[in-house]
Amino acid sequence: MNIEKSLWGKTGDGKEIYRFRLANSSGASVILSNIGAAIVSAYVPDREGRLEDVVLGYPDSGDYFGDGPCAGKVPGRYANRIAKGRFTLDGKEYVLPVNNGPNHLHGGPEGFQNQVWDYREKDGGLEFMYFSEDGEMGYPGAVKAVARYEWSDDNELTLILTAETDAPTIVNLTNHAYFNLNGQGKGNILGHELWLNASEYLPTDDTLIPLGPSESVAGTPMDFTVAKPLGRDINEDFPALKYGKGYDSCWVIDGSGEESVRLAAELYAPESGRTLQVYTTQPGVQVYTGNWLSGCPKGKDGSIYEDYDGVAVECQRFPDSPNKPDYPSAVVRPGTPYREAIIFSFGVRK
Repeated sequence: MNIEKSLWGKTGDGKEIYRFRLANSSGASVILSNIGAAIVSAYVPDREGRLEDVVLGYPDSGDYFGDGPCAGKVPGRYANRIAKGRFTLDGKEYVLPVNNGPNHLHGGPEGFQNQVWDYREKDGGLEFMYFSEDGEMGYPGAVKAVARYEWSDDNELTLILTAETDAPTIVNLTNHAYFNLNGQGKGNILGHELWLNASEYLPTDDTLIPLGPSESVAGTPMDFTVAKPLGRDINEDFPALKYGKGYDSCWVIDGSGEESVRLAAELYAPESGRTLQVYTTQPGVQVYTGNWLSGCPKGKDGSIYEDYDGVAVECQRFPDSPNKPDYPSAVVRPGTPYREAIIFSFGVRK
């Protein structure tokens, strides 16, 4: 794997923002950035061998700060929502900024996704590091988070997310890339077919906070145990679809109590033939069909993104886990680091 670095911009206080191009032996490549440890682009072949960028993003590095979609970045300290911006840990209540209706989302307005991370090349991969101070966005404990990317000759992008803390805290990290396997800027993803390794999902209230136990997807529009187009049921009169204006829910990955990497999802674009398989160690997968992309910054190559022009497949802890004792724990303590893996494996069907 070859890594090329280029200066992309600077922040107002002089921090340098870089793009890093990771290319494999076939010429397929990904572009990453130290703004939010972001996936900026992925140039992968279609069934005819044509390389095209399948990740939504912006040409201006400055547009990645504070963008509503959180395009391509690693949100934190806690990805997804925490109800009312409050949680209790070891008997003490913590109050976080509310930035999504009545709830806290993606670590707050100054979350990890809006920070310039340190970087280094190490052992054939690229690592981004962010140090979060104790009390930042209301969270306890100082945390060192690392996002390590590797790009293989098989067109697999492996992301290893780790975090260490000096005091008990909560951590939930993922990547928020939006994919369009026909090519970014090539219309909506409603014709993409999705399969999920998930027979249960988490129903929510109208602010997208889970109500409690998971429920079966059987007989509902949330059933992706057999692959189907994302647009087939998206307009059904069903609570989860009405609340989110499309899919924006967390599914429980079958076998999620295991430690091993499991296949969580497969996305297929019949037009281009491209596929994306997503493997993870995480217990849940949030699928978001880009329901509010309209009005976001102008995309690459002059693209104007509209709602449903990309889909995010975010492997993570469940939303509001700190307030749900029955959910897989998001608590991280000194001496027991957080470590999770996500693999984005690109392929084609002839």
